[in-house]
Amino acid sequence: MPGGVNSPVRAFKSVGGQPIFMDSVKGSHMWDIDGNEYIDYVGSWGPAIIGHADDEVLEALAETMKKGTSFGSPCLLESVLAEMVISAVPSIEMVRFVNSGTEACMGVLRLARTFTGREKLIKFEGCYHGHADPFLVKAGSGVATLGLPDSPGVPKATTSGTLTAPYNDIAAVESLFNSNEGEIAAIILEPAVGNSGFITPKPDFLEAIRRLTKENGALLIFDEVMTGFRLSYGGAQEYFGITPDLTTLGKVIGGGLPVGAYGGRREIMEMVAPAGPMYQAGTLSGNPLAMTAGIQTLKRLKAPGTYEYLDRITRELVQGILNAGKKTGHAICGGHIRGMFGFFFTEGPVHNFDDAKKSDAAKFVRFYQGMLREGVYFAPSQFEAGFTSLAHSPEDIQKTVAAAENVLSKI
Repeated sequence: MPGGVNSPVRAFKSVGGQPIFMDSVKGSHMWDIDGNEYIDYVGSWGPAIIGHADDEVLEALAETMKKGTSFGSPCLLESVLAEMVISAVPSIEMVRFVNSGTEACMGVLRLARTFTGREKLIKFEGCYHGHADPFLVKAGSGVATLGLPDSPGVPKATTSGTLTAPYNDIAAVESLFNSNEGEIAAIILEPAVGNSGFITPKPDFLEAIRRLTKENGALLIFDEVMTGFRLSYGGAQEYFGITPDLTTLGKVIGGGLPVGAYGGRREIMEMVAPAGPMYQAGTLSGNPLAMTAGIQTLKRLKAPGTYEYLDRITRELVQGILNAGKKTGHAICGGHIRGMFGFFFTEGPVHNFDDAKKSDAAKFVRFYQGMLREGVYFAPSQFEAGFTSLAHSPEDIQKTVAAAENVLSKI
């Protein structure tokens, strides 16, 4: 396997040493193949919002597997999860399930171009929308982690219509619309960034983006693969009160199984085959296992107090780490929204990818390795958000903060 892994960030290239091979997970904890235990803040990169290997999810999956793992035809579970997603997410009137966030973003871009009859796209520096060719321009996630330039093997023709602007920079977006009048199909963005570390929008940024797209006849796409059902039950768009035209989802809606989705206004979604001319298909799309895990996860998230609990424990975690950093003399900043968080070894504030790159990467490596030795598993990259879950206990948070203070006092 290239680099010994099946997804680049897992290889530990930016933090040194060999990647840890995990053997099992349960709740908020992981165990590696040598028997070491860790408090986990990666959460399978976001899906494990109710905790790993949840008993109710596993029981439901066991029952579903008795009927088969993939039908290759419609099944009732697809309709059940579709209704749950449509009722939860403000922008979604129709939804198409796929198998990954990358696939969802590929489909939604093709759809935006079909609906508008335009080709150009605005994305933001450091935002990651999967590894499809048009998006590998100033991308975040593993591209940022490994310090790669725009990926080789991507023909210039496929990225010639991709325009970029710094996140949180309205003037730059206005300039792009002015210089490409009538040519821009859509803006796609992470409403709260998770692939350059965790970066939140400035007040009125999302509202201004919404206004600009309407004024210029372009569509607004929220990539909520990370933020969907994590910042609130209705995602970032419910949390911030801004409704896009189209939305991509993944991670949480599959409850730990491979999944993705895109959806939006009915008039736009009816252009997707077989209802309309825009073709997109998938062998395992809507498979009963992913649908089952998603249904059970969303049921749990709908319970009263869910997001209040995530907000409370994540605030305690982030504030504890920031206080420990300042107490031990380190430049550090960070923040959270509900069950998503991040921090940087810089005074901040961090409003975009260029700001994020000012973080002390060498210090992060020492911090990361120290936390591993303390039994705490963060994402092995400065440029990835962290995630908490309903399974994280106050004791988990206290142990993590104590470990952080111990590590920070030694680096």
